[in-house]
Amino acid sequence: MPYVIKPETIDVIFETARIEEVVGDFINLKRRGVNMLGLCPFHNEKTPSFTVSPAKGIYKCFGCGKGGNSVNFIMEHEHFTYPEALRYLANKYSIEIEEEKPSAEQQEAMDEKESLFNLTAFAQKHFEETLHNTEEGKAVGLSYFKERDFTTETIKKFGLGYSLNAWDDFTSKALKHGYKKELLEKSSLVRTKDHQTYDAFRNRVTFPIHNLSGRVLGFGARILTQDKKKPKYINTAESDIYHKSKVLYGLFFAKSAIVREDNCYLTEGYTDVISLHQAGIENVIASSGTSLTVDQIKLIRRYTQNITLLFDGDAAGIKAAFRGIDMILEEGMNVRIVLFPEGEDPDSYARNYRPAEVKEFVEQHAADFISFKTNLLLQETQNDPIKKAALIKEIATSISQVPEPIARSLYVQKSSDLLQIEEKLLLAEINKQRRARAKGKGGDPGPQEEAEWISAPPETDTPQTPAGSNIEARERELIRILLTYYKRELLFVEEDENGKAYEVSWPVVDYLLEDFKDDDITMENPVHRIILEEMARAIESKTPLSEQHFFHHPDPQVSKLCIDLLSSPYVLSDKWEEKHGIFVKLEDNDLQKLVLEVLYAYKLEKVKKIIDVLEEKIKTPGEETDIIQVMTEIRSQKSTRERLAGALSRIVLQ
Repeated sequence: MPYVIKPETIDVIFETARIEEVVGDFINLKRRGVNMLGLCPFHNEKTPSFTVSPAKGIYKCFGCGKGGNSVNFIMEHEHFTYPEALRYLANKYSIEIEEEKPSAEQQEAMDEKESLFNLTAFAQKHFEETLHNTEEGKAVGLSYFKERDFTTETIKKFGLGYSLNAWDDFTSKALKHGYKKELLEKSSLVRTKDHQTYDAFRNRVTFPIHNLSGRVLGFGARILTQDKKKPKYINTAESDIYHKSKVLYGLFFAKSAIVREDNCYLTEGYTDVISLHQAGIENVIASSGTSLTVDQIKLIRRYTQNITLLFDGDAAGIKAAFRGIDMILEEGMNVRIVLFPEGEDPDSYARNYRPAEVKEFVEQHAADFISFKTNLLLQETQNDPIKKAALIKEIATSISQVPEPIARSLYVQKSSDLLQIEEKLLLAEINKQRRARAKGKGGDPGPQEEAEWISAPPETDTPQTPAGSNIEARERELIRILLTYYKRELLFVEEDENGKAYEVSWPVVDYLLEDFKDDDITMENPVHRIILEEMARAIESKTPLSEQHFFHHPDPQVSKLCIDLLSSPYVLSDKWEEKHGIFVKLEDNDLQKLVLEVLYAYKLEKVKKIIDVLEEKIKTPGEETDIIQVMTEIRSQKSTRERLAGALSRIVLQ
């Protein structure tokens, strides 16, 4: 388990990080009044809607809705975990990370993992230096990369290297640098046979495999001789830091482009990734020498719902990949397929054609998986009814993996046309397979669930408004007022025992919380309740509470809500009113009216809901229902409703 970063250190990181500097490292920001504006990095837009507020320390895109603080931005943009984002900012601002001390067992495990990371980093540097600085490296390894038209910039970017055709070149250097033999063997960079230790990757070019933050986990290595007794590629073995089923080659370099393009190109080999990347197609990755796994698919899904598989003309290889396509569909993702011309693969095509031609080919030849799979398999049926029946079952298997009913329905329509088969027959096979899978997982779908497989539920003529939606809106506005005007004073005129008027001053938060307490009001939204409860505790303990507390709240729902409520796409220029002679009335010019108006409207909605519940009791009384008592309560609530409506009307019209 990793160290736990101390809360005091987290506070320092939040206090030190400047949102405009953090965001400014990734996008171009321009000053717009008190805020800064730029093109959103999370969705494609031509008109800037991405706003950064240096004063509040938050960002908000009014196009796609994303918002947060400095840590949230790094997590979203770089797809880091919370601790990774904190460490990134700590490093940026030279803040020393203070962490809770782990147990002895935890420390030992962490030390070993860190040692493996240090060793793989040392190995990558060693192989890279060997490639560029030795005669054999330049003559063999560098020549191979140059033959593949890799530029020097590309070779350095991906950290490519070479291991000498020597028995223990790397082993001896690693031992001299203090790495223990046991660790070298555990990393699988070094092997031992007949008590003889030797380099695992000797006489091979090396492809470092990185994790999401850019640290080297292991290597793929390609032999350059024609020795058929040795495998063309070998990979780092499983270790505490490298699990090949959970790693995707090139993802560290591709993740930002995948998010930007909202699509991920998936290839088979290291050189495919590098050549396409060099051709300008940067949202490309490979499955690191293993068949596609569920963990890898879920990793891609963090960045996009869309995968485009790139295949060469090998029909056998494509069929072997069909299982991977079904796994992708089962995860609810969209699949398209590009088939390169016979004799070409992504690597060779990228080398033989100009970058613009490569992009054009990939974009124009991407087919949805149903069209691709059906057309490919139809070529083999040759009007044989037995083979066609098997094909229909295989297509039904793929469609049955799709979890979304509407998508399944559309695929059924398309497959029905391509296969020239009635939709109901295809649906029957799909439902049969889904039932079988559900039972295999311990489920037993009933008639209603089975009907959902066949078609999407019918839409009603008029959309139904969920009960309490007005209450939700009023609650949200009250929370916005509390966050915006937390300590602003409201001035009320009251009378003493003798009828003499006097003024009473209430902070907004005190007034509203006291009013809720007097009327025994509880907010219905759980996130709203969290905010109110924390405000109440802060008042009780006399602890200062600022909007930053909620912006940096550990509950992401709380921080997102507060950022949404306190962000605005509009900023009034200081000189606008003077220039145009038009003076804008701001809401805080009459804050007291605003507070009372929203409060009374909220209470009115709550009373209406209570009346609805009571009247329903009258319509369908239970055995213990006291009709007289319920009627009395209804009259009381209606009296309250009229009083609130009258008070609200006076406030609005005054």
